[in-house]
Amino acid sequence: MGARTLGTIASAGLVLAAATAAAQTTDRRVLTLEGAKRIAAAAEAEARRQGWAVCIAVVDESGNLVVFVRLDDTQSASNDIAIGKARTAAMFRRPTKAMEDVVAGGRAVVMTFRDATLVQGGLPLVSGGQVVGGIGVSGVQSHQDEIVAKAGADVLT
Repeated sequence: MGARTLGTIASAGLVLAAATAAAQTTDRRVLTLEGAKRIAAAAEAEARRQGWAVCIAVVDESGNLVVFVRLDDTQSASNDIAIGKARTAAMFRRPTKAMEDVVAGGRAVVMTFRDATLVQGGLPLVSGGQVVGGIGVSGVQSHQDEIVAKAGADVLT
């Protein structure tokens, strides 16, 4: 076998290896710290505009906390609730209101989902059609929490 034939075989092997590697990976968007700060700042601005004392949590797509804001005079229980809403929205890739509605519709088994916070006020963060995280807000009525969360989520739209 000549050097040219061996070179062609080696090149074909590299192309095949590259194609196989590409088939096993994907490009995905990632929420950065700067992005999470901008989202939280927009949500905070809406809460202040409304005069609502809330906690705002922004998490990555796996539910890991990236940014947390607690406005003065917010009830202490809202800390964990906001984080729970953000995590639930990110990991289930849907608004927490959708999960709340499922329970209200009689599907009580959903309440057994581990670490799920099934209360309105959490939204997935979507960029380029991909869920990159979640935002959760707690401190006022749940539908008001969602207004604040939407102000943050809209930064990505």
